[in-house]
Amino acid sequence: MDHYLLAKALHVIGFVCWFAGLFYVVRLFIYQVEASEQEGEGYRMVEAQLKIMTRRLWFGITWPSLIATVGFGTWLLIQYGLFSLPWVHIKLTLVGILVIYHFFTHRIYRQLNAGTCQWTSKSLRLWNEVATLLLVAIVFVAVFKQGMDAVWGTVGFFGFAALLMIGIKTYGKIRKGR
Repeated sequence: MDHYLLAKALHVIGFVCWFAGLFYVVRLFIYQVEASEQEGEGYRMVEAQLKIMTRRLWFGITWPSLIATVGFGTWLLIQYGLFSLPWVHIKLTLVGILVIYHFFTHRIYRQLNAGTCQWTSKSLRLWNEVATLLLVAIVFVAVFKQGMDAVWGTVGFFGFAALLMIGIKTYGKIRKGR
């Protein structure tokens, strides 16, 4: 059995699950904030159910996926000498930012559970897009490796970010019109 391919497959599976967890948990945060702004016992029940779902997702999928991603990625770096490749340093920097994003998201999780969260649903929607930008950047670096020109990569990243923000503003206007 090729251990490199095994480690790479497990790293990719961890990465996909980690991002799925990050995307969905912030969406659950948004629903919790919106439910907490409503009146009535029904909304309290919805909010309680959302907290259960969030806890299970966060500790049952998202945290283990982070650990798997970092663990198998570290195995690949050490076992196969990938650390010497220049593109790996860019990827590791982006993954480091993603880990910081994860810890900051954990802080939001704790604030929601303590009832001290000051985030609005709109600000959480924007926060969710940070993960999207990191996903795009990490995948492009991993796929193109040395073949990506730094200037075009930067222009593409900020262009995508601008399109994403335009999409968010357009969606917000459409939602208000309902």
